[in-house]
Amino acid sequence: MKLAVLREGRDAEKRVAATPETVKKLKGLGFEVSVETCAGALAHIPDSAYTGAGAIIDPDLETTLKDADVILSVQGLEAADAAKAKKGAALIAILNPFQERGRIKAYADAGLMAFAMEFVPRITRAQTMDVLSSQSNLAGYKAVLDAAYEYGRAFPMMMTAAGTVPPAKVMIMGAGVAGLQAIATAKRLGAIVSATDVRPVAKEQVESLGGKFVMVEDEETKAAETEGGYAKEMSDEYKAKQAALIAETLTKQDIVITTALIPGRKAPVLITEDMVKTMKPGSVIVDLAVESGGNCELSKPGEVVEAFGVKIIGHKNVPSRLAADSSALYARNLVHFITPHVTEGALVFDFEDQIIADTLVTKDGAIVNDRLKEGE
Repeated sequence: MKLAVLREGRDAEKRVAATPETVKKLKGLGFEVSVETCAGALAHIPDSAYTGAGAIIDPDLETTLKDADVILSVQGLEAADAAKAKKGAALIAILNPFQERGRIKAYADAGLMAFAMEFVPRITRAQTMDVLSSQSNLAGYKAVLDAAYEYGRAFPMMMTAAGTVPPAKVMIMGAGVAGLQAIATAKRLGAIVSATDVRPVAKEQVESLGGKFVMVEDEETKAAETEGGYAKEMSDEYKAKQAALIAETLTKQDIVITTALIPGRKAPVLITEDMVKTMKPGSVIVDLAVESGGNCELSKPGEVVEAFGVKIIGHKNVPSRLAADSSALYARNLVHFITPHVTEGALVFDFEDQIIADTLVTKDGAIVNDRLKEGE
C-alpha cells in the first residue's frame, strides 16, 4: 500500500500531515510512505528527517500521487489536481466541505474516497482523532500570545517601589476548546479573566480554570448545545439580550478574544462597530473566527487593523502559526484515524462505523455525506 503525504500549497498554511514519528508508525502498519519534497519545510522538518524515518521523497505532486492508495494532507487536494490521483484512493484531510463544495464535487468526479476530518464525531473513542480539538487548543493559546504582543501593557499585577501595575482584564467569547485554552493561558500570564458562552455547561469549565462566567440565562440556553457538543445558533431575541450584556462588559476589558463558530454557517457577530467604539483606547480584540465571517464586524482576514483606538487582530490559520506542534498533533490524529482499519496489510474501511460514516464525504463518484446533501 502506498501512502502519499502532500506539500501544502495554500497561503498561510505551514503545517504538514505527517512527521517522522508518524511515518514510522505508518511504516509499521505496512504502508510505503512517499512524501512530496519540502512538505515539512515550513514546520521545520527537513526531507532528511523523513528519509531517516523510512519515507521516500518524491520530487513533485504528480510523482507523489502516482499509484497512492491513501493521500494525507492538511487542506486537501485542489480541485484541478483531483484527477491526478488514482481512482478509489482515500484522501484524508481537513476539507472545509460547506465552503468548498466545488472542490468536493471534483473529488467525487475523480472517484476519490474523501474523508473530512473536521466531521469526526465527538464521541469517546474518537477523541484521539479530533482534529478540531487538537488544532483549536493551540489556536486558543496562540491567540493570547498574539494579544499580548499587540497590547501595550503588562498582563500580571506588579507591585514595585514606583507603584502598582494593574492586571490586564481579558474576556473570552466562546468557551469551547480554543476558549478554554485561552482562559488558561491568560490566567497563567496573570490576567483577570472572564468568559461567555451560550451553553450553560461551559460555566463549570470556565470557573474551574479561574475565570468568571458571564451569560444571559433563560429557557433557550437549556437547549443551546448540539449532540456533538457544539453551540447552536440562538434566536434574535436571545442575541439581543446577550449583546446588551456583552456591550456593558466590553467597556471594562483590555483584551477580548472571540472564538464562536457554528459548523456550516457564518460565524455570529458578537462585537459590533458601536461596541468597539466603547472600548478603552489601547485595548485589543483577537478574532479567531475571522475566516468564517468574523465575530467582530471590523476584523479583516489576515490583517491587524486599528479602529477607534482598538487593535483588531484577524490572523488567518492560527494553528499554522505554531506549525511544528500543530503538525505533530494533526499527524497523530490521522494515524489514530487510519489504524483501526488496517488489517493484515490492507486498508479496509468499515462504512458502518460511525466515525467513518460521519467523515466520508465522497465515494464511488458521488457526494455521500448527509450533512452536505441536506445543505445543513
